[in-house]
Amino acid sequence: MERIAIINYNMGNLHSVGRAVQHVAPMAQVDITSDPKVILNADRVVFPGQGAARDCMGELYRLGLAEVVLEAAKTKPFLGICMGMQVLMQHSDENQGIHCLGLYPGQVKHFSGAHANLPAGERLKIPQMGWNQVWQVQAHPLWKGIEDGARFYFVHSYYVAPENAGLQAGVTDYGVHYTSALAADNVFAIQCHPEKSSRDGLRLLENFANWSI
Repeated sequence: MERIAIINYNMGNLHSVGRAVQHVAPMAQVDITSDPKVILNADRVVFPGQGAARDCMGELYRLGLAEVVLEAAKTKPFLGICMGMQVLMQHSDENQGIHCLGLYPGQVKHFSGAHANLPAGERLKIPQMGWNQVWQVQAHPLWKGIEDGARFYFVHSYYVAPENAGLQAGVTDYGVHYTSALAADNVFAIQCHPEKSSRDGLRLLENFANWSI
């Protein structure tokens, strides 16, 4: 039986992710877990998250999961969602600056800097909360059956700015043209919440559940 581990580090509504994954992979064993052995023995791993970068990193270290996340991201199909995407970078500007997992060189920046790109007098609503388009920068198995420019559900005040533009799998416009999905080898990560993104979100999760690397 296929085993899918959803990493539980007390950040976000993991059960909605779990239900969505179980829906698209009904024959799989889906475990919401903080047990390193279960995570590392799974066939594929989902790394979701909501909240502040400081709290996220604090919980990962408290639970002994920081190295487990990095190991899983190097060895098996791995899906990062929202905060689970951001902390793959080296550093976040949130909470006066937080060192993250450092899987990829890059920063996590606040949308406040995007105001400079808007016409005079216009202001962004921060956080970005609601539906926005994701434009596919590179072909990827997780985009199968999803139209370019499809709309996904976002809730976030910070965005990822990787140093390597080749990591970009999708981009979104919200006052700034930013990386909303990244991909490298067996890792795919996305800023939106696919479990809240209707048909296209479920299709992305289904593609992940069937992704062979």
